[in-house]
Amino acid sequence: MKNGYNTFFDNGATSFPKPPEVARECSRYLNEVGGSYGRSFNSRALEVSRIVEETRSMLTKMIKQDDSSRMIFTYNATQSINLVIKGFNFEKGVVVTTPLEHNAVMRPLNRAVTENNLKLKFFPTEPDGRVIIERIGEAVDKNTDLVIINHASNVNGLMQPVEEIKAAISDIPLLIDTAQSLGHGQLDVGKGEIEFIAITGHKGLLGPTGIGGLYIRKGCSLKSLWEGGTGSLSEKQEMPDFLPDKYEAGTPNIAGIFGLKAAMEHKPESRHTRNDFLDLIRRLESNPKVILLRSEDLDNQVELFSFNIKNKDCSLVARELFDQFKIETRVGLHCAPLAHQYLGTFPGGTVRVGLSPYHRPEDLEYLLDAVKKIS
Repeated sequence: MKNGYNTFFDNGATSFPKPPEVARECSRYLNEVGGSYGRSFNSRALEVSRIVEETRSMLTKMIKQDDSSRMIFTYNATQSINLVIKGFNFEKGVVVTTPLEHNAVMRPLNRAVTENNLKLKFFPTEPDGRVIIERIGEAVDKNTDLVIINHASNVNGLMQPVEEIKAAISDIPLLIDTAQSLGHGQLDVGKGEIEFIAITGHKGLLGPTGIGGLYIRKGCSLKSLWEGGTGSLSEKQEMPDFLPDKYEAGTPNIAGIFGLKAAMEHKPESRHTRNDFLDLIRRLESNPKVILLRSEDLDNQVELFSFNIKNKDCSLVARELFDQFKIETRVGLHCAPLAHQYLGTFPGGTVRVGLSPYHRPEDLEYLLDAVKKIS
């Protein structure tokens, strides 16, 4: 904060502030409840199990699915994506994705290309990275094992048309990365249509770090990447074959789950409107020195974007915004070098701005004025 303004615009990395109930519930678990999950029948353990299963159910309903047993708790979307890529049975050896993917996708994929002879293909896309639906057949065919889509880019904020993509690829399994989209409005991916949905809790959901999820559609299976105690079928030497236990070895981040439930229950109403955000975009673009990276269609844009100032290093821009105005942004490649190569901002990167429900119109005005002054 500076002079009463909310100057934290790095919500694409992690959201801040959180609803106050998040810290209270994390603290309540650590200081009052204690206990483990699925390991005992005392009052503490039962309270933990209640919160864990209620959170699992809430997260499942948020993505408009029905079977909460298929929602696996992970530490973040990165772990969820790795579980899919490393646990998937690649019979044909072909994966199709987009040029806007985060390193959470590209690094495990590139390892699979090297170690497992996996072939990686890319969708034909528009200049902003949007998949061209009419040309999907140029990348996807009968030899495609898996399609991976970044639902919303963490570089330019573009939202991919996942429903149209899924309709076009039919029964080919689809993994969507919702790290930058879930929590920014309803995620309507069609009940039971998407095979794998990777989730993180600390961004748009306003939860704590270290808690995420993976939804695995009925009929889909992955190799488990870790084994251990589950509190179920303990007499067996193998992991249980039912969900969620098959993929949840060991004690989960219980404090994080308590906090995530509180975040979902107490998400604040946005203090700015969609029109306020669109006005911010348009006024930044009216500055002749600003180069903006965004979706060409603002109807398919989350409240995140990147920019550069002509003839000025983006690291210097971010530094001046902080030193002079205490405005916190993210600068560089945003763990998505492939996206920057595609969008023409590699290797320097960009300054990224991400909004939260806590931003008011006057905070956006403050940002606009700051960018104007350093341009």
